[in-house]
Amino acid sequence: MRNFHWFKQIGNSGKLERRLSLGEYKRAVSWSKYLVSSGAEIKGEGEGEWTADMSQLFIGNKFASGRHSRIYRGIYKQMDVAIKLMSQPEEDGDLAAFLEKQFTSEVALLFRLKHPNIITFVGACKKPPVFCIITEYLAGGSLRKYLHQQEPYSLPLNLVLKLALHIAHGMQYLHSQGILHRDLKSENLLLGEDMCVKVADFGISCLESQCGSAKGFTGTYRWMAPEMIKERHHTKKVDVYSFGIVMWELLTALIPFDDMTPEQAAFAVCQKNARPPLPSSCPMAFRHLIKRCWSSSPEKRPHFEEIVTILESYVASLEQDPEFFSSNEHPNDHALLRCLPKCIAACRSTSLRA
Repeated sequence: MRNFHWFKQIGNSGKLERRLSLGEYKRAVSWSKYLVSSGAEIKGEGEGEWTADMSQLFIGNKFASGRHSRIYRGIYKQMDVAIKLMSQPEEDGDLAAFLEKQFTSEVALLFRLKHPNIITFVGACKKPPVFCIITEYLAGGSLRKYLHQQEPYSLPLNLVLKLALHIAHGMQYLHSQGILHRDLKSENLLLGEDMCVKVADFGISCLESQCGSAKGFTGTYRWMAPEMIKERHHTKKVDVYSFGIVMWELLTALIPFDDMTPEQAAFAVCQKNARPPLPSSCPMAFRHLIKRCWSSSPEKRPHFEEIVTILESYVASLEQDPEFFSSNEHPNDHALLRCLPKCIAACRSTSLRA
């Protein structure tokens, strides 16, 4: 077996600190032996553009795991990266085929995405039964982890606004590419330098033209739109619903429906139209937007283009009036006041032409 050097351990400082123990080494080899290749063997049709050179990859500490995947920190060509390894079960052919399809879809989507609020794709390696996806590593961790470290209801409103706008920008771009995320939640939002938020984890994302119904779909109930829970046809508006829940998280630093099991939360959302309770301190501007986003009717939810415009207007209002969020006025009142000079100018122009 070649290329043992990439099994040297990388500590949190990014420096090589120690070699793996025998047990760690054996576990690493059990996954990585499928990835070490000359390259030609793993390049299928269309894969040459994104196939990683595994001889340039150093694997470090595991920092997350899922049912069929493990995520490690590492270094690839002198760049800090996150390495997602997915394994196909030998005993379940249908699941193995599903995971391969999921890998192919995730790589195809990531490869085409280029935006400051979307995780940056670095490369991938496909050699069944193990697949590897490499993305940039963000030291700030997940938004969920950050919120867990905060006191409830303690985030400054200007920070809430900043983070929400970053997420909305990323989602606006994603939707402009015809892509549904379908699992938008604080755990899948990562923090980079200067509290920059990036949307990540596209494992169950899809092109809107190919999504169809949600039958057999496995998402995260606490953030999931009612139509997805009911396994009905869904559109981009499912991400808008999830964004409303994420905004609630930013305002509270709590987990939605934390007094319920995921199944109980799903029942409450679908059958009782329940939503997490907004705090009494929630500004009217945020309250109005969140309620629109998590409306039970997808048609009543705004598109992300409108959400970005609204949030940017809040930024402008806050710069002009530091007490903006303390106002009890309907946010549309502010928008009307801002556009009034333009409206008057347009009317005068029309009158002169007449």
